Amino acid sequence: MSEEEVGRCLGLDVGAKTIGVALSDALGMAAHPLEVIARAGTDADALTIRALVLQHDVRAVVVGLPLDLKGKEGHRARRVRVFIDALRAGLPSGVEVVVWDERFSTVAVERVLVDANVSRQRRKQVIDKQAAAYILQGWLDHRPTKATDQ
Repeated sequence: MSEEEVGRCLGLDVGAKTIGVALSDALGMAAHPLEVIARAGTDADALTIRALVLQHDVRAVVVGLPLDLKGKEGHRARRVRVFIDALRAGLPSGVEVVVWDERFSTVAVERVLVDANVSRQRRKQVIDKQAAAYILQGWLDHRPTKATDQ
C-alpha cells in the first residue's frame, strides 16, 4: 500500500474477552481510540470488524500480535492468528490485514493512564481501545512517509 493509498486504518487489540478498536484519520497519520467490543466468538467478531471496516471506509486493519518476551508466538498469538484468518476471509477485497508486534502495548498504555491519575475503574474501561490506538499509531509511525522517501 503506497503512501497516497493509506486512507483510514483500523487498529485491533485482540484479547480473550474483548477487542479494543482504534481508527486513524483519513490521512492515516493519527490513531484515535474508537470502542471496545465484547468477544462473541471468532466468526461473530470478524463480522463486527467487517461492519466497522465498511462503516468507516477502512483500507487496512492492523492487528496486534501478542508475542512473548523473546519475540516468539505462544498460545495467545496462535489464538489471534485464528482470528486474523477469519478476518481476512470476511473482509472485502482490497482491505489489507497487517500483523503488528504488540508487545508491551498494554503496559505502556497502563503507565500513561496511571501517570495521568486515571482511576483504576476508568482505566479498565478504556485500556483496550487505548492499546489498540497505541498499536495502530506504532504501525502508522513506522511506515515511510513521502518526505523521507524523496
